[in-house]
Amino acid sequence: MALSPRLEVRQAQSLSLTPQLMQSIRLLQLGHLELNGFVEAELLRNPLLERDEAGDDAPGEAQAAVETLDASFSDTFSQSSQLPSAEAIADGYDTSVENVFPEQPAAEPGGPLRDIGIKALQGGEAPDLDQYVASGETLSDHLEAQTNLLLKTQSDRLIARYLTDNLDENGYLAVPLDQGAAQLGCEIEDIEAVLLAVQGCDPVGVYARDLAECLAMQLRERDRLDPVMQRLLQHLDLLAAHDLAGLMRLLACDREDLAEMIAEIRALDPRPARAYETGPLEAVVPDVFVRPGSDGGWQLELNTEVLPRVLVNRVYYASVSKRTRDRSEKAFLTDCLQTANWLAKSLDQRAQTILKVATEIVRQQDAFLVNGVAHLRPMTLRMVAEAIDMHESTVSRVTANKYLMTPRGLFEMKYFFTTAIASSAGGSDHSAEAVRHRIRELIEAETAKSVLSDDTIAEMLKREQGIDVARRTVAKYREGMNIPSSVVRRRQKKSLEAIA
Repeated sequence: MALSPRLEVRQAQSLSLTPQLMQSIRLLQLGHLELNGFVEAELLRNPLLERDEAGDDAPGEAQAAVETLDASFSDTFSQSSQLPSAEAIADGYDTSVENVFPEQPAAEPGGPLRDIGIKALQGGEAPDLDQYVASGETLSDHLEAQTNLLLKTQSDRLIARYLTDNLDENGYLAVPLDQGAAQLGCEIEDIEAVLLAVQGCDPVGVYARDLAECLAMQLRERDRLDPVMQRLLQHLDLLAAHDLAGLMRLLACDREDLAEMIAEIRALDPRPARAYETGPLEAVVPDVFVRPGSDGGWQLELNTEVLPRVLVNRVYYASVSKRTRDRSEKAFLTDCLQTANWLAKSLDQRAQTILKVATEIVRQQDAFLVNGVAHLRPMTLRMVAEAIDMHESTVSRVTANKYLMTPRGLFEMKYFFTTAIASSAGGSDHSAEAVRHRIRELIEAETAKSVLSDDTIAEMLKREQGIDVARRTVAKYREGMNIPSSVVRRRQKKSLEAIA
């Protein structure tokens, strides 16, 4: 058979991801903050897009309200026209208005408070009121004000600033001194001298290099850092393990003295920087509200406050396209119209998909909403995807960074997806989260004389609730909840009883 080149026509079907389809998929996994940022960028770029806000359909009413507000301001200040103005009084004293009346800029009829009210009535363009709230003092600002008074030379202040910038969220120094000396190009003795000076700043304990030094600084401030206490700080690992017998041998003290020292240490603050602002806090906002229905079921409602809505201004498009003759301008308008239609459709599809997935989650976790976490069912992405005829990846994107507000509290959608643990009695499987909850309950009910080992917990779960779980699984769940072993728990409970 001779080999020769030839042309053939073949027909085949394939799925290709267009840029708009990829963008729609990306919109599913965005939280409300990221989504609003994306929509804001599109509103600035696309002249055919408008934000659909409540009250936009009645501009005449808003304008009438603005005029009424203007009239009320005019009437209020016309009644006091016989009084001298603030400018006249300030001119008499040969100074500016703010020196005579510090509150005047906010009280005059044209001041910012009036502007905020008018802008709010004109369509929500008023600035956020949070911008007018005084920010809390940060740890960096608090320490800088003190170090500027403590240190005399500019080089020492520069070193202090470097140390302040390298404090972690607890107030501890996060870099070794030799590294600081290499970065600043100075001697390590200079950094040590500055560190010793700034360690007297408020709050006491900042600039410590570890927990023992932080506690020692606070005890020194209280004049309680004696040699015995210093030895105790050198063996904080034994204190954490509640090895009281070993501490009494090392410190050569009795149980009563040790209990007093432990009580003094517990009165200290191991994280002296936590009282100061470290950054802006973002509140978690639910995407879906779950409420009991009148028919005994559950009623789901999307949180419209976090769902951006856009409109396509087709009137503006028709008006501009009639006057457009340039080919590039027509192409730009066509692209803007297609993008605007796509965004409006994608936002609606995103909202409907979130509601569809949330409805199925609530349907499968009805026992949890009624009876609590002990009745949480094992559920996977595949179970939800098959029930609503979607792909697992779509469900995974929808549940990312989304929250449900239920009668039992605010939960991330991912919380309801847990692995299944088999039942020893042949019944329905148990959720891993429900097993964790039961393990926590058993441990919290312990006493110093009845501390449960992992083997005992596994046996109790199998005997009492039919949960077939291995000892190593109990240990993994216990460690995941930051619960120490039975040996450490026994020491903790005994030490608490001895101190009490």
